[in-house]
Amino acid sequence: MTLTRDIPLDPAHSALLFVDVQNFSANRQGAEFKDLSEAEFTEKYGWYFDQLNSAVIPNMQRIQAAARGAGVEVMYTTIESLTRDGRDRSLDYKITGFNVPKGSWDGKVIDQIAPGEDEIVLPKSSSSVFVSTHIDYVLRNLGVKQLVISGLITDQCVESAIRDACDLGYLVTQVTDACLTYSQLRHDNSLSAIKGYCRQVTTDELVDELAAA
Repeated sequence: MTLTRDIPLDPAHSALLFVDVQNFSANRQGAEFKDLSEAEFTEKYGWYFDQLNSAVIPNMQRIQAAARGAGVEVMYTTIESLTRDGRDRSLDYKITGFNVPKGSWDGKVIDQIAPGEDEIVLPKSSSSVFVSTHIDYVLRNLGVKQLVISGLITDQCVESAIRDACDLGYLVTQVTDACLTYSQLRHDNSLSAIKGYCRQVTTDELVDELAAA
């Protein structure tokens, strides 16, 4: 028997996870960006938001709809502390200097891919969702064996989720054009570095696969 990652999704045992697609990191008024002048914003994040709004969010909407249509569990994780002052967040997040307070607008999934009323949202306070949430426990209770990952930032929290999911025994599919980081070079480098851990597909390929399933 040949072991491979290149296995089509079995919807009954699959979940789609959106990583950090929230107001904090994907809305012009989010805490990461709101205090920047237009010139600073354009210089630092212009390309990122152009890609986000023109291609990546529409791709996320497509895979969300396809997953729901196929009966795939749709889940979300967002950066959000368990406290208002962020005292529970990771040392790395404290050093980085940001805090998304418990219950804040910044911690909410963006409206464009708003969770359904019975879809699971897990707040996290570290780069990897598998470190600061009980997602592994939840996925196993759901019977999930295959995990599809889309989100922000490709070379940070998305990579962390992929690596940890693989080490915990999940077959991971990354939707390459439904992830984004702050430059094309960083995005491409991340996809190249992580491809040994996961199956990589485009939005079109995933939508077609789910339609066939």
